Amino acid sequence: MSKFNTTIKKPKLTANKAGGQAYKQSDEMELISILLTSFVDDKFYESSNTTIVRVKDLLKKVDPLFAAKAAIFARDRFGMRSISHVIASELAQYISGEEWSKSFYDKVIVRLDDMTEILSYYIKNNTNPDKPKFPNSIKKGFASAFDRYDGYSIAKYKGEGKEVKLVDVVNLVHPTPTERNSQALKELISGELKNTETWESKLSSAGQVEGDVDDLKADVWKELLQTGKLGYFAALRNIRNIINQAPDQIDNLVGVLTNENMVKKSRVLPFRFDTAYSEISKLGTTSDIRKCLVGIDKAMSISVNNVPKLEGETLVAIDVSGSMSGKPSQIASLFGAILAKSNMCDVMTFDGSARYINYNPTDSVISIKNSFRFTGGSTNFHDIFKKANKAYQNIIILSDMAAWVGHYTPRESYLEYKKKFGCEPHIYSWDLKGYGTIQFPESRVYCLAGFSEKVFDIMQILKEDRKALINEVKSIQI
Repeated sequence: MSKFNTTIKKPKLTANKAGGQAYKQSDEMELISILLTSFVDDKFYESSNTTIVRVKDLLKKVDPLFAAKAAIFARDRFGMRSISHVIASELAQYISGEEWSKSFYDKVIVRLDDMTEILSYYIKNNTNPDKPKFPNSIKKGFASAFDRYDGYSIAKYKGEGKEVKLVDVVNLVHPTPTERNSQALKELISGELKNTETWESKLSSAGQVEGDVDDLKADVWKELLQTGKLGYFAALRNIRNIINQAPDQIDNLVGVLTNENMVKKSRVLPFRFDTAYSEISKLGTTSDIRKCLVGIDKAMSISVNNVPKLEGETLVAIDVSGSMSGKPSQIASLFGAILAKSNMCDVMTFDGSARYINYNPTDSVISIKNSFRFTGGSTNFHDIFKKANKAYQNIIILSDMAAWVGHYTPRESYLEYKKKFGCEPHIYSWDLKGYGTIQFPESRVYCLAGFSEKVFDIMQILKEDRKALINEVKSIQI
């Protein structure tokens, strides 16, 4: 047996969700791809239940510590909620007795309602849901996490009307009260805690007071915006209401939306700005609406100011096929526009065939994104390389990787392209659905996944570290 001259491992061929030939991702990369792309809703080729089954299967194969770090990475850095709750609950059976398990259940909590969501999933999927047995690691970790939250957060996320309320968590884990939350915990347990400071409660109260409801709601928005008590995502979600109910506060609203510190801390995924822009643009053509649209566009630019500057000619290829319908198509077009504007890239869209798309790089990101039309149809990676008309140093492909035209992977088409132009491009394979397959096994191919601008940080280091995404997960401290 050779000790030093070892055999090269060939990538495993498999069939993708569309029935075409593909390469199998590693179990670790597949788990990360699911975590960074799944909102635990139905996809074109896969239901939410199928996704959860895949997660359960992967947890039998990967190191539990890696899975725990991946859940924290997805929740804390990428803002992915429901899928991290699934992982956190399913991991309980694998990490009992591990010295780091308490720390995991502490660090995976970003908002207090993460606890109620995890417990709710755990109860519903327990062998005895009427009388579930909760591991000590969950109880100790959650108890520790309470130390980070004050009375405002406890009141905001107390979960009235939910199957699992925050008081249920408190009664289960018995957190040690701190100076900042002891009174709130006492009132929560006694049933006396009132949720009076959130925007929802203030608006609800305004609707119950005698007088002009519109004036009262206008006063609430004014107070929230001028005192800084309106959270960033709440501001983004309520642009329409503020335009209608408190038009004199538009300048303050735009100030919140474009506050760089608030944008960076918000964990708002970039496609949320695009959705907000689309909805507000439907309201009309008033000066207030235009101010808000400008503010949303600026907020988008702030949120993605970490876009890498790529050396050499770059091609961005955006999958607009039928299986990309809905959110994946929106995100692919959005990130494609962001990359194009920042790097003056060439852009292709592809379905059953590929074509170059012209755009104006001086337009806003959202305007460029809207010029990349979703078409539907089949998915053909081969045509990207057949239509490419120059040597590229970087090729970025945004897709669900579910290609089937020709039924074979585009490896041969890719090799022919490289030979024709005498180039050796870096391929960034950006997975937008986490189906578990890739189209390229080459040495200069880098796997990406996710809906967050944090992916751009990963792109910065991929050329030095092909496994940057996996290694970023492994660097998480528990």
